[in-house]
Amino acid sequence: MSFDNPQGTHGARQPKGRLTAWFNRLMARRAGTSGSMMGMDVLKLTTIGRKSGEERTTPLARFPGPDGSYLVVASAAGAQRNPAWYHNLAANPDRVRIEVDGASMEVVADQLLGPERAEAWAKIKAASSRFAGYEEKTDREIPVIRLTPRSS
Repeated sequence: MSFDNPQGTHGARQPKGRLTAWFNRLMARRAGTSGSMMGMDVLKLTTIGRKSGEERTTPLARFPGPDGSYLVVASAAGAQRNPAWYHNLAANPDRVRIEVDGASMEVVADQLLGPERAEAWAKIKAASSRFAGYEEKTDREIPVIRLTPRSS
């Protein structure tokens, strides 16, 4: 498992602040019950904070991966830096939980690289043009993360 994606030299302003935190909490509650938001399928990602050690929950767009896995994108709306949840996954890739359509499951996270990432990224952009726009805003390679359910 590799999580080594450097920040870019330019990009959109990264969403942050109290209003963004409030909106994320609202969307996380909604994502846990409806499974879709703003025209996208979503999941609730719960990570362990790399600095705080506390649980952090973030609503994210989800895309189908191979063999029952899910793909999520660390776009941060095309910001120069990776989102905080990406760094939490990098620090604790085996301490991750997701909620999809009301069902909670433990998962293992790994970052897709090379041709595997390129293939997944092309499918994600075809499914949601929003992500193609994020790619145009930044010079960093936007990470694609696979979340694979842990076997019991």
